[in-house]
Amino acid sequence: MLKASWKKNDKKAKGLIYTFSAIVFIAVVVLGRVKLNVNPGFDIHLFAKANAIINSIVALLLLTALIAVKSKNYVLHKNLMFSAMFLSVLFLVSYICHHLFAGETTFGGSGFQKTVYYIILFTHIPLAGIILPFILFAAYRALIGEFQQHKKIVRIAWPVWFYVAVTGVIVYWMISPYYTS
Repeated sequence: MLKASWKKNDKKAKGLIYTFSAIVFIAVVVLGRVKLNVNPGFDIHLFAKANAIINSIVALLLLTALIAVKSKNYVLHKNLMFSAMFLSVLFLVSYICHHLFAGETTFGGSGFQKTVYYIILFTHIPLAGIILPFILFAAYRALIGEFQQHKKIVRIAWPVWFYVAVTGVIVYWMISPYYTS
Protein backbone atom coordinates (compact mmCIF):
# COMPACT_ATOMS: atom_id res chain seq x y z
CA MET A 1 0.00 0.00 0.00
CA LEU A 2 0.98 3.62 -0.43
CA LYS A 3 1.70 6.01 2.41
CA ALA A 4 -0.80 8.73 3.19
CA SER A 5 -0.19 11.85 1.09
CA TRP A 6 -2.40 14.18 3.12
CA LYS A 7 -3.12 14.71 6.79
CA LYS A 8 -6.56 13.68 7.91
CA ASN A 9 -9.05 16.52 8.42
CA ASP A 10 -12.52 15.06 7.90
CA LYS A 11 -14.38 18.23 8.84
CA LYS A 12 -12.52 20.38 6.32
CA ALA A 13 -12.63 17.65 3.65
CA LYS A 14 -16.39 17.16 4.04
CA GLY A 15 -16.99 20.89 3.80
CA LEU A 16 -14.83 21.25 0.70
CA ILE A 17 -16.23 18.15 -1.02
CA TYR A 18 -19.86 19.04 -0.37
CA THR A 19 -19.32 22.69 -1.34
CA PHE A 20 -17.45 21.85 -4.54
CA SER A 21 -20.00 19.17 -5.48
CA ALA A 22 -22.90 21.57 -4.88
CA ILE A 23 -21.24 24.34 -6.93
CA VAL A 24 -20.62 21.96 -9.82
CA PHE A 25 -24.19 20.61 -9.67
CA ILE A 26 -25.73 24.09 -9.55
CA ALA A 27 -23.45 25.35 -12.35
CA VAL A 28 -24.43 22.46 -14.61
CA VAL A 29 -28.15 22.89 -13.89
CA VAL A 30 -28.16 26.68 -14.26
CA LEU A 31 -25.78 26.93 -17.21
CA GLY A 32 -27.58 24.03 -18.92
CA ARG A 33 -30.62 26.31 -19.16
CA VAL A 34 -28.68 29.23 -20.66
CA LYS A 35 -27.87 29.57 -24.34
CA LEU A 36 -25.47 32.21 -25.56
CA ASN A 37 -26.34 33.52 -29.00
CA VAL A 38 -22.78 34.00 -30.20
CA ASN A 39 -20.81 32.46 -33.01
CA PRO A 40 -17.50 31.17 -31.62
CA GLY A 41 -16.18 30.73 -35.17
CA PHE A 42 -16.12 26.94 -35.19
CA ASP A 43 -18.56 24.04 -35.06
CA ILE A 44 -19.88 24.18 -31.51
CA HIS A 45 -20.60 20.46 -31.56
CA LEU A 46 -16.85 19.85 -31.42
CA PHE A 47 -17.35 20.22 -27.66
CA ALA A 48 -19.76 17.27 -27.72
CA LYS A 49 -17.29 15.20 -29.75
CA ALA A 50 -14.54 16.15 -27.29
CA ASN A 51 -16.83 15.06 -24.44
CA ALA A 52 -17.32 11.65 -26.05
CA ILE A 53 -13.58 11.26 -26.56
CA ILE A 54 -12.86 12.33 -22.99
CA ASN A 55 -15.50 9.94 -21.63
CA SER A 56 -14.01 7.12 -23.69
CA ILE A 57 -10.55 7.81 -22.30
CA VAL A 58 -11.93 8.07 -18.75
CA ALA A 59 -13.63 4.68 -19.14
CA LEU A 60 -10.35 3.16 -20.36
CA LEU A 61 -8.43 4.79 -17.51
CA LEU A 62 -10.93 3.42 -14.99
CA LEU A 63 -10.58 -0.10 -16.40
CA THR A 64 -6.80 0.14 -16.47
CA ALA A 65 -6.76 1.52 -12.92
CA LEU A 66 -8.89 -1.40 -11.76
CA ILE A 67 -6.43 -3.84 -13.31
CA ALA A 68 -3.52 -1.94 -11.75
CA VAL A 69 -4.98 -2.06 -8.23
CA LYS A 70 -5.88 -5.76 -8.60
CA SER A 71 -2.23 -6.30 -9.58
CA LYS A 72 -1.16 -4.34 -6.49
CA ASN A 73 0.46 -1.64 -8.64
CA TYR A 74 -0.78 1.15 -6.39
CA VAL A 75 1.35 3.96 -7.83
CA LEU A 76 0.05 3.27 -11.34
CA HIS A 77 -3.49 2.99 -9.96
CA LYS A 78 -3.18 6.37 -8.23
CA ASN A 79 -1.78 8.04 -11.35
CA LEU A 80 -4.50 6.58 -13.57
CA MET A 81 -7.26 7.64 -11.19
CA PHE A 82 -5.94 11.18 -10.94
CA SER A 83 -5.71 11.28 -14.73
CA ALA A 84 -9.36 10.19 -14.91
CA MET A 85 -10.30 12.90 -12.41
CA PHE A 86 -8.37 15.57 -14.36
CA LEU A 87 -10.04 14.53 -17.62
CA SER A 88 -13.41 14.61 -15.88
CA VAL A 89 -12.78 18.26 -14.98
CA LEU A 90 -11.94 18.97 -18.64
CA PHE A 91 -15.12 17.13 -19.60
CA LEU A 92 -17.15 19.32 -17.27
CA VAL A 93 -15.77 22.53 -18.79
CA SER A 94 -16.37 21.24 -22.32
CA TYR A 95 -19.88 20.03 -21.40
CA ILE A 96 -20.82 23.45 -20.03
CA CYS A 97 -19.36 25.18 -23.10
CA HIS A 98 -21.33 22.92 -25.44
CA HIS A 99 -24.61 23.60 -23.67
CA LEU A 100 -23.91 27.33 -23.45
CA PHE A 101 -23.30 27.61 -27.19
CA ALA A 102 -25.56 24.87 -28.57
CA GLY A 103 -28.45 24.72 -26.14
CA GLU A 104 -30.52 21.57 -26.01
CA THR A 105 -30.78 19.05 -28.83
CA THR A 106 -33.96 17.05 -29.32
CA PHE A 107 -33.56 13.34 -30.04
CA GLY A 108 -35.05 12.65 -33.48
CA GLY A 109 -35.21 8.87 -33.40
CA SER A 110 -38.36 6.86 -32.89
CA GLY A 111 -39.65 3.52 -31.69
CA PHE A 112 -37.27 1.13 -29.94
CA GLN A 113 -34.27 3.42 -30.58
CA LYS A 114 -36.03 6.31 -28.82
CA THR A 115 -36.95 4.08 -25.87
CA VAL A 116 -33.36 2.86 -25.49
CA TYR A 117 -32.03 6.42 -25.76
CA TYR A 118 -34.31 7.76 -23.04
CA ILE A 119 -33.67 4.80 -20.71
CA ILE A 120 -29.93 5.41 -21.03
CA LEU A 121 -30.31 9.19 -20.72
CA PHE A 122 -32.62 9.01 -17.68
CA THR A 123 -30.17 6.75 -15.85
CA HIS A 124 -27.06 8.62 -17.01
CA ILE A 125 -28.16 12.10 -15.89
CA PRO A 126 -28.98 11.45 -12.21
CA LEU A 127 -26.01 9.14 -11.75
CA ALA A 128 -23.71 11.77 -13.30
CA GLY A 129 -25.22 14.31 -10.93
CA ILE A 130 -24.63 12.32 -7.75
CA ILE A 131 -21.31 10.57 -8.38
CA LEU A 132 -18.94 13.52 -7.85
CA PRO A 133 -18.89 13.61 -4.04
CA PHE A 134 -18.38 9.83 -3.92
CA ILE A 135 -15.39 10.13 -6.27
CA LEU A 136 -13.95 12.94 -4.16
CA PHE A 137 -14.50 11.10 -0.87
CA ALA A 138 -12.88 7.98 -2.34
CA ALA A 139 -9.85 10.02 -3.43
CA TYR A 140 -9.68 11.74 -0.04
CA ARG A 141 -9.79 8.43 1.85
CA ALA A 142 -6.97 7.07 -0.32
CA LEU A 143 -4.88 10.22 0.09
CA ILE A 144 -5.11 10.07 3.89
CA GLY A 145 -4.28 6.38 3.87
CA GLU A 146 -7.68 5.04 4.95
CA PHE A 147 -7.69 2.31 2.33
CA GLN A 148 -10.46 0.20 3.86
CA GLN A 149 -12.85 3.15 3.77
CA HIS A 150 -11.58 3.99 0.28
CA LYS A 151 -12.39 0.47 -0.92
CA LYS A 152 -15.82 0.61 0.69
CA ILE A 153 -16.73 3.81 -1.22
CA VAL A 154 -15.14 2.60 -4.46
CA ARG A 155 -17.22 -0.59 -4.54
CA ILE A 156 -20.17 1.68 -5.35
CA ALA A 157 -18.48 4.72 -6.90
CA TRP A 158 -16.30 2.94 -9.48
CA PRO A 159 -19.10 1.07 -11.30
CA VAL A 160 -21.31 4.17 -11.28
CA TRP A 161 -18.49 6.37 -12.62
CA PHE A 162 -17.68 3.77 -15.27
CA TYR A 163 -21.37 3.52 -16.25
CA VAL A 164 -21.63 7.32 -16.52
CA ALA A 165 -18.51 7.48 -18.71
CA VAL A 166 -19.67 4.70 -21.04
CA THR A 167 -23.27 5.88 -21.29
CA GLY A 168 -22.02 9.42 -21.98
CA VAL A 169 -20.38 8.07 -25.13
CA ILE A 170 -23.53 6.15 -26.07
CA VAL A 171 -25.70 9.24 -25.56
CA TYR A 172 -23.37 11.25 -27.81
CA TRP A 173 -23.39 8.52 -30.46
CA MET A 174 -27.20 8.39 -30.43
CA ILE A 175 -27.89 12.17 -30.32
CA SER A 176 -25.12 13.48 -32.62
CA PRO A 177 -27.04 12.83 -35.88
CA TYR A 178 -29.65 15.34 -34.64
CA TYR A 179 -27.28 18.23 -33.95
CA THR A 180 -28.00 21.33 -35.97
CA SER A 181 -25.72 24.33 -36.33
